[in-house]
Amino acid sequence: MVNDITGLLEVWVAGWAGCRGYRTSSEGRFPAALRADTTGEWEFFASEPTDSEFAALAAKTAEVPARGLTILTNDHARYSVLALQQGLNVTSDSQAMMIVDMETQDAEDPWLSDDDLALTTSVQDGVHYAVVRAGETLAASGRVFVVGDTAVFDKIITEPDFQRRGLGSFIMRALAAQAFEHDVSSGLLLASLDGQKLYSHLGWTTVSRVLMLSASRDGADLSLS
Repeated sequence: MVNDITGLLEVWVAGWAGCRGYRTSSEGRFPAALRADTTGEWEFFASEPTDSEFAALAAKTAEVPARGLTILTNDHARYSVLALQQGLNVTSDSQAMMIVDMETQDAEDPWLSDDDLALTTSVQDGVHYAVVRAGETLAASGRVFVVGDTAVFDKIITEPDFQRRGLGSFIMRALAAQAFEHDVSSGLLLASLDGQKLYSHLGWTTVSRVLMLSASRDGADLSLS
């Protein structure tokens, strides 16, 4: 399955959109999502598109500055040159798609060693949430949405005042425990540079690097924003 990057991308987009309540569509053979809560515009996604496919997606992206084009590729140089030719800018080149065999993940609810912190879990519209608070103060949070047999993790955030206390790992374990309420066999996510270190420690491996493009120079971490 890891060799089918296009298939993984389709699953990830469905899960990412599911986590955020985004409407999805397609542009040719590639998925797209309407980022209603941020740019209010379409984000297009493709894995190793041909030159002609890239040109078509780039033209669609360039129609509106707020649109984005995200390419899964380990050949950043090639698509960076093509982007320049099509009038697009590289807005992020540090993220990665990562995968894990869920059988390697703990299926039990984790426990917090700090008595000042409390975990709350919930589910709404198919999205499972995990939130850690210190009293009324948000400490860490995340969400997961299941597509078929794949758990797609999203927005794993530890607030600045609570970092370096293991809460990122804790949130991932809490979400995995919820995902196991479904018949899941693999997990997918997009990770920032900092996230890649955390997830590697938890047994995740990189599938592909990620290149984000836009007609504007505004970029964002798709795993967070």
